[in-house]
Amino acid sequence: MQQYLETAKDVYKTAALTPNQGLCCTTTPIWKLPELKIPNIMLEMNYGCGSTIHPRDLDNDPTVLYVGIGGGMELLQFAYFCRRAQSVIGIDPVDEMLAACRNNLIEAEQQNPWFEKAFVDLRKGDALNLPIEDACIDVAAQNCLFNIFQSDDLDTAIAETYRVLKPHGRLILSDPVCDSEIPDKLRNDEKLRALCLSGAIPLQAYVDKLTAAGFGTVEIRARRPYRILDPQHYDTDHKIYIESVEVCAIKDPIPADGPCVFTGKTAIYTGSEEIFDDGKGHVMTYNQPVSVCDKTANALQALNREDLHITPSTFFYDGGGCC
Repeated sequence: MQQYLETAKDVYKTAALTPNQGLCCTTTPIWKLPELKIPNIMLEMNYGCGSTIHPRDLDNDPTVLYVGIGGGMELLQFAYFCRRAQSVIGIDPVDEMLAACRNNLIEAEQQNPWFEKAFVDLRKGDALNLPIEDACIDVAAQNCLFNIFQSDDLDTAIAETYRVLKPHGRLILSDPVCDSEIPDKLRNDEKLRALCLSGAIPLQAYVDKLTAAGFGTVEIRARRPYRILDPQHYDTDHKIYIESVEVCAIKDPIPADGPCVFTGKTAIYTGSEEIFDDGKGHVMTYNQPVSVCDKTANALQALNREDLHITPSTFFYDGGGCC
């Protein structure tokens, strides 16, 4: 195993033995759901930068894989929607984190009459070599984990997730991204990388890695402020702004004209005809907004029609799109 991964394991071993609320900074509110009580220890060990829990991904009794378990909060949240034995699989390489999570799930069972710890199957393993069979997972998730990996290992982690997903299965991820150049000294700092501060890559590069792995649909669901690396505290001569993104990559076939990437663009038709039909499956009625992927947005923009308005990316997408 590469040394930087050993450093990461040491960081999270310490975080398992001594919960550290400042280790990560989640940028989304904690889900509040009927009859769901999250033990305080899980909140203290919420080592993520966003959320991977989206009810619309969790219908039809899915089998869920969660990699990098932390204190088990998202395992409990996933189990809320699944509620059957071993329906949620948690993977982690750190023995101490697995032990802490088991204890936290026992506490969660005591606080939640609906929950049984048997709903969750904890296994030792890592994202680079998942102890999971091919094409057996409906929803895979990771929160503030993949950014720790260097480029080649990130490709491996994405490919492993793609392998275990069923056709049309979903990878839900939350990770830091950064469009500013991160100096090599920071990027190669093993401790900062383990702390999810210096391994961020540009969002477009992340999307490119997902589509290169075979994901035919990618949804950018949220993009929020995360951290700043400033010259006073870090070895950089300029401020580096890091954001947290929430992304869903779907194991759909890649269309002949390329993957569908949704970044929150919308098309609005304002012409005199009852409908506008581009002949490619996109039909719009007067003044009704339609979510479109970037590929469709570019094609519509190229028509140079005054009665078609294409909005910029909002980096918020919640379904209902063109593809």
